[in-house]
Amino acid sequence: MKLTRQESKQRRHRRIRGKVNGSPERPRLAVFRSNQHIYAQVIDDTKQHTLAAASTVEAEVKSKSSSGDTCAASSEVGKLVAKRAQEKGISKVVFDRGGNIYHGRIKALADAAREAGLDF
Repeated sequence: MKLTRQESKQRRHRRIRGKVNGSPERPRLAVFRSNQHIYAQVIDDTKQHTLAAASTVEAEVKSKSSSGDTCAASSEVGKLVAKRAQEKGISKVVFDRGGNIYHGRIKALADAAREAGLDF
């Protein structure tokens, strides 16, 4: 039986979440990608608390990214979430790609977050 793309993604996400867990010292940088937008959150899983977040829905990101260029928008989200995390004193995170393949928009977000100072 062949799995659909969505089922494959859900399986990958469950497998990743079994291994990746955010702690107060090293919270989890979780990424969710929809067809139009991308969302990133820095999460402390022990307290179940979001410490920092950014997405392409925000006006701050919309104004900087050119219309239709999703990779550039993902880079802006990566920079913004890294900046907000560092303001809270967070420099080290674990990366949770949410079952997505590390390519395209996910990779652009991760590279931008690394360049902005997050360590993972």
